[in-house]
Parts: sequence; C-alpha cells; structure tokens
Amino acid sequence: MRLSQGPFVTRRETPLQADTRGTGMLLRAGFIRQLGSGLYAMLPPMTRVLHKLEALIRAELDGAAQEVSFPLLQPAALWRQSGRWDAYTRADRVMFAVTDRGGRELALAPTHEEAAVAVASGLVGSYRNLPLSIYQIGRKFRDELRPRAGLLRTREFVMKDGYSFHATPEDLALTFEVMGDAYARILTRLGADWRAAQADSGMIGGAESREYLLLSDVGEDTLLYTADGLYAANAEQAVSRAHPAPVSPFDTFERRHTPGTPTVASACAVLGCEPAQMVKNVLYEASHLNGDQTCTRPVLVSLRGDHSVNPVKLWNAVLARVNGTLTSLEVAATENWADDLPLGYIAPDLPDRADRTFLRLCDGAAAQARNFATGANETDWHVVGANWDQHFPLPEVADLRQAEAGEASAHDPAQPLLPARGTEVGHIFQLGTRYTAALGMTFTAADGKPQTPTMGCYGLGVTRLAAALAEQLADERGLVWPASIAPHEVILTVVDVKDAAQVEAAETLYAELQAAGVDVLLDDRSLRAGVKFADADLTGIPWRVTLGRGVAGGQAEVRARRSGEVQEVALGEIAAHLRSVLYA
Repeated sequence: MRLSQGPFVTRRETPLQADTRGTGMLLRAGFIRQLGSGLYAMLPPMTRVLHKLEALIRAELDGAAQEVSFPLLQPAALWRQSGRWDAYTRADRVMFAVTDRGGRELALAPTHEEAAVAVASGLVGSYRNLPLSIYQIGRKFRDELRPRAGLLRTREFVMKDGYSFHATPEDLALTFEVMGDAYARILTRLGADWRAAQADSGMIGGAESREYLLLSDVGEDTLLYTADGLYAANAEQAVSRAHPAPVSPFDTFERRHTPGTPTVASACAVLGCEPAQMVKNVLYEASHLNGDQTCTRPVLVSLRGDHSVNPVKLWNAVLARVNGTLTSLEVAATENWADDLPLGYIAPDLPDRADRTFLRLCDGAAAQARNFATGANETDWHVVGANWDQHFPLPEVADLRQAEAGEASAHDPAQPLLPARGTEVGHIFQLGTRYTAALGMTFTAADGKPQTPTMGCYGLGVTRLAAALAEQLADERGLVWPASIAPHEVILTVVDVKDAAQVEAAETLYAELQAAGVDVLLDDRSLRAGVKFADADLTGIPWRVTLGRGVAGGQAEVRARRSGEVQEVALGEIAAHLRSVLYA
C-alpha cells in the first residue's frame, strides 16, 4: 500500500474527547473516529489490526473449537426462559431491547449463552456428540451508562465468545484449562504484560471463573496477587487473612454513653479502643423483582470497624438469599430511616417488625471478634465487652469484606497481597447446568437415561484487547504495535520524493518486500521528512526503513520502533534482514 493513495490523516494535537493516552494516540494516528458516546468507526489501519488479531485468535483456537456465527438479534423468549431478561433489561439495564413490527420482543445481544444452548440442543443427541466446543467472532452491544476510555468501554464492540458442552463437570474442567492455555498463548504472542486472576462470575454466573488482564495504570480493575505466583484475584473476588485485632480493652459487658459519636472513628475516640475492636453494623436496602412487583428488604451487615464491605461479595450473598431478580443494593438512605432507627448506633440485634424483617449477615472476621464494642440500638449509646451468642445472636456468616493490599494471603501468611491495575480482556467461566437446565437441553447418557449437559463459556474482547495493547505499549511518540497485529510490518519512508535515486530504491525495495511476503507500507507523500518520521512513530509500525542520502552509497537506515535501535543496512540485504527479525 502507498500512503499517497490511501485515506491517511493524522493529527498533531490530541482530541479533547480522548481520556486516556492510548485513545488519544488511536485518534491522532487515524485509526478510529468517534461517532457518538461509546460509538467508534474503525478506519483502515485499525481494521487491519483487528483482522490480524482475529486471525491470531483463530490460529490458537484451531483444533480446540469450531467457528460458528449466531444472529445478533435474539428472541426475548430465550432470555426469559433462562431467567436473565429482567436482570439485563430492568435491573442492570445493560441490554438493548427492541420490538419488531409484529410486536415481538428481541434482544440486541451482549452475549450468546442462550443462543448457544438453543443451537447446541439440536446438535447434541447422545453422549457420543460430546464434548462440543464452538466459538464466534462478531459484534456485541451493551448499553453502557458511562462509556469511557475509547474502545475499552463502548456500546458496540467486537468479541470472541465461545461455548462448550460436556457430559461431566470433569470434562468441562479440562476444556476450561485448554481455553485458558489458548488465551495465555495469545497474550504471550502479543508481548503483553498480563496476568490471569480468579474473578467474580457476575451476571454470566457459574461456579468458577478466571479473568485475563493486561496490566495498565488506566485499568478499571484492581488485581491482588502474591509474589510467589500462586495467587492472583480481582479485588472483587480476592480473599486474605485479616490483620489480627488487638486484644480488647473491655472485659465486662456494659452500656456507655457516647454522645455525638455516629462514626467508628468518633466512637473509638470516646471509648478508648481501636476500630478493629469494634463491630459496626451497616444498613443496606435491597430491591428485587418478584414477578412484576418490586420489593425492598433491609439488610444489616456486621463487620469489623477497620474493614469495608466488598460490594460484589455482598451483592452475591444477598442475591443468593432473596427471591427474584436483585435490582439494587445500596447503603440505606438516611432520610428513609433516620426517624425510625438510631443510625450510627445500631446493634446486631436491631429488632424486626411486622413490616420490616432484616436479612442479617456477618463477615467472617467480625464473627471472630471478642469483647467488642458496638452500637446499643439507642442514639448516643454504645455497648462494650460484647460477645457473639452471649450478648448478641451471631448472624449468618459470609465473606463480605474487601481484601486489601498488604494483608497476608490465604495460602501463605508470609506472602502479602500486592496490588496492580489491569484491564480485563478475557474471561472464562465454568457455568455448570445453569443455562442448559433452564432451557431444557438434554442428551442421552451411556446408560440410556436423559441427562443435562454441563457448559462453559469463554469470552475474549477483540476491540478491547487491541485498545488495551495500545494503552500498555504506547509511548510519548505514539502507538507501538506488536509485529503480529501491526497494520503493516514495515514502513518505507522516502526522505525526498524529488530525488530519483531515493524513489527508485524505494520502489525496488517495495517490490522485493512484497514478493518476500512482508506487509509493507510505502510513504511516498510529498511532505517534509520530519512529518513522515513523526507519522511513522505515531502509527506504531514495528520497522521503519529510511531511504535518504545513504542511498547514494547503497545504504538505508533500518529503525526498530519499540527499542529505537538504528542500523545501516545495504539495500540488497534489507529484505533478508527484515525477514530475519520479523519471522525469527
């Protein structure tokens, strides 16, 4: 390709809508253009990057799964059958729902579990047809409330999503690792700095899931890991050993007058104790759909005064204990409860009423507290020296607290948790029978009886991965693409297009590289050399060959974009040299 013949437009200044460095570079380099909030057009260079990335993904999945293509529009009936229609359209509201001219409701798919089960049901009749592993690469839609970071969080994106069906959970576990290994190879081939981490299954569900993250300062996810490499988890899922609480200064149970102390810090100051020696009780309001009716239930969470609630863990704990679809879970609004409850002074045994039955949960670290201080269910009063099952009934215990960097890991107290920021680019799940059972999928087992298959799903964001690589690898001069997915592998830069010798050398080398199978771009524009060099750096093409004054002596300059290393190479040896560094 010749730049003089293509729609190649770069910008010197970063557009105002760019909120990360990678997004700014993609916009400046002419890879993407924004059409609306969370909506981007992929211009020729980015289209080439995505096509190459898709080819790399297909190569790694070859033999492990077969490619299919599902409709983007899905019948609402499938989603209602799985129980996710309300969750996606009324609770989380992430799915675009439309109605056709016949009044039929349809989903503009953010994911395809239901469709995969519906199709696989017609392909799997016997255990002999299992395992079945399929995948597709295509567009997905998500009604993001606040799109951000360019292609990292958009309303329309390209994704590789795969689905597998198995006769046994053990067989599913094997495929889960096969797909995990494929993701690891893909990210390693791209030269990315990445980690795999235990993760929350979220709205997809399932018993076990694993995220694949590219480390980045602009990543939305916090990763907690250990230096020994034996543990890594998203902070939403991470567990740790809580720092031991100091021995309580209270040895008898009594009420204390503590006026004006509704916070842990203020109460501890008056009582003469530390936050770890106190149990705080936080009131939440959980709203859930029960049919067409929205119900609200108060949730009382007890945890140590020095700990914070992990909202994802709490959501999962409440979801497992309420009927219907959970739509919201927020700290109780003061105006809704201030006239009725002693907020800031609540005890774990806050009485139920006929119109108000609390769901009571206690974090595991708080359940181990001894002789603790807590509220007294009366404004301006606390109790001290309290113990579970002696002064207060112990609520149902669950892991609810947020694990923190610096705390000891669960597997080895000598290994502290270390923090990192990352961007999730892949996520794999062991779903079990959640979808296959809901949609009535069965197969005939070896004993002749019908059995429900177990299922896995495996997502890898294509546009998101490309954008995450741009964020991770870009420098102050522009993008830095891995050679395997760069829009072009080599750019030939003619310093002076009026110099016949330079142009002739460039044309000869251009033909040689094309014949050698090198993806080469010829910058034959009538622009200053400095502009061409800046554009070459901005676009991130791995190798630049500069054809300038050295051509008279039979030489050209070969420069590596990532390292900046420059070599003088004889014109007749450049093709062989580039092939050796590109395909070693």
